[in-house]
Amino acid sequence: MKNACLELTWLYYILRDLKVPISMRTPLYCDNHTTLHIATNFVCHECTKHIEIDCDIVREKLQAGMISLSHVSSHCQLAGIFTKPLEKDQFVTL
Repeated sequence: MKNACLELTWLYYILRDLKVPISMRTPLYCDNHTTLHIATNFVCHECTKHIEIDCDIVREKLQAGMISLSHVSSHCQLAGIFTKPLEKDQFVTL
């Protein structure tokens, strides 16, 4: 999610320089409920301090209104085809 936010920031700056208005948030989907909770929870906990910098970037973009976070089922996650081995049926579906 951090890398996606950094790429979106880069794209926003390019579009702004080209005078293209951006009127809506970019949806960012994740298949992990815990990750979504950590990203939207603005209180840092001791158990998440090793990922604090990554969370701060995502939280900053969320507060700025650049992104909106949503859950997507693992079976519908398009990125899964690139990141993990899938069964033949799910591979064909994606």
